[in-house]
Amino acid sequence: MPRIINAMNTLDATRSDDACYLALKTRDARFDGSFFTGVTSTGIYCRPVCGVKTPRRENCRFFGHAAQAESAGFRPCLRCRPELAPRSIAWSIQDASTILAQQAARLLDEPEVWGDVTPSVEQLAARLGVSDRHVRRIFEAQFGVSPMQYLQTRRLLTAKQLLADTDLPITQIALISGFGSVRRFNAAFVAHYKLNPTQLRRAGAAPAGHGIRVRLGYRPPYDVDAMLGFLEKRQLETIEFVANNQEQKATGRTFCLNSGGKTHAGWLVAEFAPAQHQLILRVSDSLRDVLPQVIRRVRAAFDLDADPLAINSALSARFPQGDGLRVPGTLDGYELAVRAVLGQQITVTAARTLGTRLVQKFGEPIDTPFPELTRLFPAPAVLAAASGDALGQLGIVRQRQAAIVAIARAVAEQRLQLHGGADVQATVAALKELPGIGDWTAQYVAMRALRWPDAFPAGDVALQKALGVLDAKNPLRAAREAEAASNAWKPWRSYAVIRAWATLPEPAKKSMTAKKIAMIQDGTRAIATKDQKSRGE
Repeated sequence: MPRIINAMNTLDATRSDDACYLALKTRDARFDGSFFTGVTSTGIYCRPVCGVKTPRRENCRFFGHAAQAESAGFRPCLRCRPELAPRSIAWSIQDASTILAQQAARLLDEPEVWGDVTPSVEQLAARLGVSDRHVRRIFEAQFGVSPMQYLQTRRLLTAKQLLADTDLPITQIALISGFGSVRRFNAAFVAHYKLNPTQLRRAGAAPAGHGIRVRLGYRPPYDVDAMLGFLEKRQLETIEFVANNQEQKATGRTFCLNSGGKTHAGWLVAEFAPAQHQLILRVSDSLRDVLPQVIRRVRAAFDLDADPLAINSALSARFPQGDGLRVPGTLDGYELAVRAVLGQQITVTAARTLGTRLVQKFGEPIDTPFPELTRLFPAPAVLAAASGDALGQLGIVRQRQAAIVAIARAVAEQRLQLHGGADVQATVAALKELPGIGDWTAQYVAMRALRWPDAFPAGDVALQKALGVLDAKNPLRAAREAEAASNAWKPWRSYAVIRAWATLPEPAKKSMTAKKIAMIQDGTRAIATKDQKSRGE
């Protein structure tokens, strides 16, 4: 298989069609979503993992993106369903045009960037600070299609998944997928797919009241146990749970999303199906109107679109055991930022205790089918108005009180955007201007909330220890040495951080008396020990 790996590390003009055909013949799931095969004899395009009989080589055309295949006149396969494939995300830190095109695609992929506004090339160019013509030119050079063709394919594939996996009314699917009207939706569907939307309905969709079930694909290898273990260590009572055993590998939580001036609250459960390289997502009916946004956030939270081959090619020399590790994200960047502040300079266990108290004190109750899920994380407006005394009673020190309130106010007033479509450098700078927020917290938020693959908290003590540069007497020098070492891992330094942390042995677990355990369970002050020092939440 080395021939395939060497030929297909990136999706650029040097991609070998022969290597694509070899991956197609072997149905290699590592390349799922990295390319699509258009079959000229059928007019259909498929994923590399499609179970149909392999077409003849002369009948195959290969495309880096679904939008390219559709622009060439091919229709999506109804068997392998291209909408389930992980997305292809290439990163560059050198070529300015490539960086700009990638940022344009990120903005188009992130619905929260636009709110209720339908994006246009003019608006995209304005956000990027360049001309319309330049955006079209660099986008077509990078992706082979125009920005609007790219967006149209995203909308159609989103609608196709909702038609196949849910019982949502077609009118609702048309609107939440980004089409301005049902007429435009139907016309686009017939023009691209030569089918009416109703012809894609599948039996077995859960009826209203039982939650919505959709499937999300990812590329192997994926270290599911590591992902769930990371989340389990940090789970907060009443808002999330993790089941990581032989029978089930899943996590669930309550969730709140603001869209169109309306707040949508509910729950979701994500269960891994490693044999199928899929994540099975169940979402409460209360989130039906924002299902595409939920799906997008879940893909980001579990890093389902990562390309292990590209990442491993940059990191395997220094971290050979980390292939399959993903960067744990978040469903809510604001929540992640608050929890990062709570975890500053204390143990993960102590941060969990503070977070649980915060939820119990300020979180709104919610009804769910799960006894473990009874509250929502406190809303920005609630923590923005929280008094120092109220936060202090939970054991939160003054410096972190100020940081939490400042973050909540900035988010509530929409001065701070904490999602994958936000401008990374501007957001990191804005975070560091808030009281109590330093470089470590800002980089940690960039890594997990902004989904920036090149974030690097050089001042992290655990990271410095893993890299062998820890210097307690001169932390600034240790940070500079860590930063210098990281240059070889660009643009995947966030993944290098996760791999470095994974090399550290588990801290020795000191036995705890029943009294201490009861104190923690009762929500009283946790007792942190020196040997439990870690990077925090």
